[in-house]
Amino acid sequence: MSAPTPEPAEPTAPAAAPVMPAEPEPSDSARASLEALRSEIAKAVVGQDPAVTGLVVALLCRGHVLLEGVPGVAKTLLVRALAASLELDTKRVQFTPDLMPSDVTGSLVYDARTAEFSFQPGPVFTNLLIADEINRTPPKTQSSLLEAMEERQVTVDGTPRPLPEPFLVAATQNPVEYEGTYPLPEAQLDRFLLKLTVPLPSRQDEIDVLTRHADGFNPRDLKAAGIQPVAGPADLEAAREAVAKTTVSPEIAGYVVDICRATRDSPSLALGVSPRGTTALLSTARAWAWLTGRDYVTPDDVKALALPTLRHRIQLRPEAEMEGVTPDSVIASVLAHVPVPR
Repeated sequence: MSAPTPEPAEPTAPAAAPVMPAEPEPSDSARASLEALRSEIAKAVVGQDPAVTGLVVALLCRGHVLLEGVPGVAKTLLVRALAASLELDTKRVQFTPDLMPSDVTGSLVYDARTAEFSFQPGPVFTNLLIADEINRTPPKTQSSLLEAMEERQVTVDGTPRPLPEPFLVAATQNPVEYEGTYPLPEAQLDRFLLKLTVPLPSRQDEIDVLTRHADGFNPRDLKAAGIQPVAGPADLEAAREAVAKTTVSPEIAGYVVDICRATRDSPSLALGVSPRGTTALLSTARAWAWLTGRDYVTPDDVKALALPTLRHRIQLRPEAEMEGVTPDSVIASVLAHVPVPR
């Protein structure tokens, strides 16, 4: 996420009056603010830079993130630290088999004093919603998030109610324990912009984690960890406007389409990437290009975001799965065979 170092300006002839330095562009200021997120989040979470970058990309693209990792790798802490660094509101819902849709979206409650029903908002009315272990609740409750994720609103008793802006769902799931779980349907998986894997830390990172805890670090008290807001909604909106102006050449657009169409022809897949996935890959590549300091997209930007953007949008054939083929290996093969534009 670090921007390239600007080249020194050429020397100029002395002027009769001092020249005031030009004010930085709003997009440059927003980029600097978002770059500061990494060091701020590092006060609470050791490592996991790709996940931090993915969450920022999702915010820039108005998308949602599915975080997959074994318990105890700081998935929830990562989102809470991001919210604290951006001065955004966050709420957490523990998804369980008995969770009802109204427990997420809210419901109408009868008030005996006024003899009227009033709406009580659910936890979805926040900026960053942590849907913890989303695959442990039945499909009926999972689907309660579909309208919120796609339309940025919740309809209760026929009345649509808009959600706060920005709004992001960060859902977590455990990749190794499937007893008592309800796999997310393809329609819901397709609503997530990115699927990020949160791996176990390296040996040195784990030593750093232990050292912090030995020094009194409390993951439930982010203020004590020294996390301060380094960006806000205004910076995020300025960044989104700058990302929307990032140039996409016809060759790059064709490259994105060719990658996604190649997944539909793969003999290892029963389901390839949908057109929504095509637009998602272009959006994430534009956000990544802007974060790295460019106003145009390159093939390397597309390749960098292909795995997290597409891995959850494809479905393996049973025989390929038995042979050990993975979604990541299929996408890597597609990237290796699709011609790269010059």
